[in-house]
Amino acid sequence: MWKAGLREFGRSGVTVSVLGVGAVLAVALVLTTVNPWMSESGGILAGGLDAHVYRDGADRVLQGRPLYTEPTFFGLLYTYTPFSALVFLPIVVIPWSWLTYASLLVNLIVLFGCVLLCWRTLGYRLTPGLAGVSALLTLTCLFLEPVRTTMFYGQINLVLMLLVLWDFVRADESRIRGIGVGVAAGIKLVPAYFVVQYLALRQWRSAAVAALIFLGTIALAWVVVPDDSHRYWFSTFFQSDRIAPDTNPANQSIRGVLAHLGDGAAPIWLWLVVTIVTTFVSLAITVALHQRGERLLAVTLAGMTACAVSPFAWGHHWVWFVPLLVHLVDRAQSNPRWWAAAALLFVGTGAWAYHWGENYVSVGIFLLPKPWHTEPILENSHVLVYLAALAYGAFIAKGPTPWRDWRAISS
Repeated sequence: MWKAGLREFGRSGVTVSVLGVGAVLAVALVLTTVNPWMSESGGILAGGLDAHVYRDGADRVLQGRPLYTEPTFFGLLYTYTPFSALVFLPIVVIPWSWLTYASLLVNLIVLFGCVLLCWRTLGYRLTPGLAGVSALLTLTCLFLEPVRTTMFYGQINLVLMLLVLWDFVRADESRIRGIGVGVAAGIKLVPAYFVVQYLALRQWRSAAVAALIFLGTIALAWVVVPDDSHRYWFSTFFQSDRIAPDTNPANQSIRGVLAHLGDGAAPIWLWLVVTIVTTFVSLAITVALHQRGERLLAVTLAGMTACAVSPFAWGHHWVWFVPLLVHLVDRAQSNPRWWAAAALLFVGTGAWAYHWGENYVSVGIFLLPKPWHTEPILENSHVLVYLAALAYGAFIAKGPTPWRDWRAISS
C-alpha cells in the first residue's frame, strides 16, 4: 500500500521535447541501423533466439528430457538454473512462430514497468503526466545496446531487473522486501549479488528473505526435476566455458577486461583480487548513497557491479543503464546541464551497428572494428561506463546533503 508524501513530477515542455526527440531518434535508429527483418543476424523483428531456448527448456521439462546434456534450439546449451525452466513453462502455450513477437511485446511492457519503478524509487507519485514521460523514456531506451539486444534475443534481463527494482522500491522494514531478489536469483544467479548488498545495508530481514526464497527455488526444482538439479549444482554450475571464452569481445565484465587486455584467459587470482576490491568499493559507495536518500543511484550501481564482477557478462546484461538514464533525467529537471550527461550515456551505450557483410551485422560499440590504439577503450566500453558511474556515485556520496527528502513509499 503506497503512503502519502510523494513528490509530484513537475513536467516541463523541455523534458517532453527532449524525450520526444529521443524517442523518435531511438526508434528510427533501431529500425534503420539494421534491417528489422534481417533473418541471419540483428533484425529486431526476426530474432527471439533465447526466447526459443527458454521455450525448449520448458518443453524438455514437460517431456522428461534432460536440460543440460543435449543442445537445445539452434544447438545452444541451456545455461540457466533448473528453476528457470519451471518459470518458463507458461511460454509453452505460445505458438512457436509467435514467440519472437510475444517476447518483444512482453519486454517492452516490462521496460515501461522498470521506468515507472525508477520514478517511484525517486519518490515520485505516478500520474498520467509522469506515465507519458515514462513512455517517451521507454522508447528512448530502446536504442541502448543492452535493451536493444535483450529485445532482439528475447532475453530475460529486463524481467530480472524489474523484480529487483520491485524489492528496492519498498520501505526498508517491509516484510516482503527480498522476495524479488530471491526469485530473480533463482532464475539466473547474478542477482544473488543483491543479498550481499542487503547485508552491507544491514537489512538483515531482507537478506534472509532473499536467501530463503532463493533456497526455496532450488528445493522446488529439486523436487520437480531432481536429475537436472543434481547435474546443474554438482557439474554444470562449474562449467563457465559453456557460455563463451573469456576473450569474447561481448564479455563486458572485469574478467573480460583482463582477458581482452592480456589477449588470453584472465588469471583467476588476478580476477579475484580485482573483483573483491571492486565489490568492497561499490558496497561502500552504495551504502553511503542509500543513507543519503539516493536510493535509485545506489541500486543502479549495485546492479552494474553485479554485472562487472560476474565471470561472464554479455553486453545485454547491462540493462542497469536504464535506471541510470532515469536518474540523469531526474537531475536534469533541476539543472538542464544534466541533459548533456544523459545524451552522453545514450551515445556511449548505444546499439551502434557495423555491417560486416550483406547478412551479418554486429551491434554494440565493443563489437565495432577497432584501430589498435582504441581497442582497449572500445572493447571494454560498458565496464568503462560503469567505472565512470562508480566515480560519479562516490562524488555524490561525499557531496553536500541532497535536497531530496526520500520517504518510504511502500509498506
